[in-house]
Amino acid sequence: MYAARLHTFGPAENLTYEQVPDPVPGPGQVRIAVEAAGVHLIDTLFRAGREDGPLPLPELPVIPGREVAGTVEALGEGTDAGWLGRRVTVHLGMAPGGYASLAVADADALHPVPDQVSAPAAVAMIGTGRTVMAVLRDARIGPADTVLVLAAAGGMGALLAQYAKHRGAFVVGAAGGTAKTALVRDLGVDMAVDYRQDGWADRIRAELGGERPVNQLFDSTGGSLARTALGLLAPGSTHFAYGGAQVLLSGSGGGVGGEGTDGGTNGGTDGGAEELSEDELRARGITVQPLPGALVRQHKRELEEESLAQAASGALTPLVTTFPLAEAGAAHRALETRASTGKVVLVP
Repeated sequence: MYAARLHTFGPAENLTYEQVPDPVPGPGQVRIAVEAAGVHLIDTLFRAGREDGPLPLPELPVIPGREVAGTVEALGEGTDAGWLGRRVTVHLGMAPGGYASLAVADADALHPVPDQVSAPAAVAMIGTGRTVMAVLRDARIGPADTVLVLAAAGGMGALLAQYAKHRGAFVVGAAGGTAKTALVRDLGVDMAVDYRQDGWADRIRAELGGERPVNQLFDSTGGSLARTALGLLAPGSTHFAYGGAQVLLSGSGGGVGGEGTDGGTNGGTDGGAEELSEDELRARGITVQPLPGALVRQHKRELEEESLAQAASGALTPLVTTFPLAEAGAAHRALETRASTGKVVLVP
């Protein structure tokens, strides 16, 4: 088979497209002919050799990638024969191997892919989508709400904006640049703004006219963008922080990120971590709700099922940017420079 493999930690160019032996499924496993493989911000941290990431660095050489979709083409000993020939998607967990034309996975982790869901969409929902479902566990969105989504052209942001609109809320989607703002507008939001333009928050204030202030903020960016957005929130509002949003309660260790997040992908944030004191938050009447990593881990399969069901029903349609498997390095560069939109997916 062919795969994108990493022999040495470093820049995106270190991912090499090469021929390697086909993997062999063990007992209770299947081998999948991969049609789509997800690229995650965590993959770029691994590739760069950063030891400050949420997971330990893999041993080299390694085939990165932990999200795949495709067709089961071989079975390991004792595996249910009913899986053979089925379209499936799976999050590989701690075991990489997704950037390849073939991948091995445990049968009990598989999800059938509904006919109406493409392989790239399935990959987006099995990883990014499940994290969105986790964020929404603590969100109560309805017609009375005004929701602001930062990085709304990103993988998570696009899904959150769609969900809020589906629930009847007034939705403001913010993204960086004209092209991304146009994509956000196509999602059906009520207002799309470019937060690279000066005065973007004032434009939102003028549009809302004080009659329905923002009461829910979904933020994967953190930094100065988050501070500006927080100024739009009414007393009693909630700030949902996830991905790369490094908005911390002083001394609380409430930072967000890690397994299953999009890490601020496509956010265009112009600032690093900024701390908000508890006194400041209390004064504004704002509740910061970080993504509970334990929820993602403990309810992983349930969240994945919810996510795929939302896609199958048509309620959520992920934005996807695809690259050929042979161009995995280019996919990493696009992700790191925020040149992509939505979920980045490799196609063998």
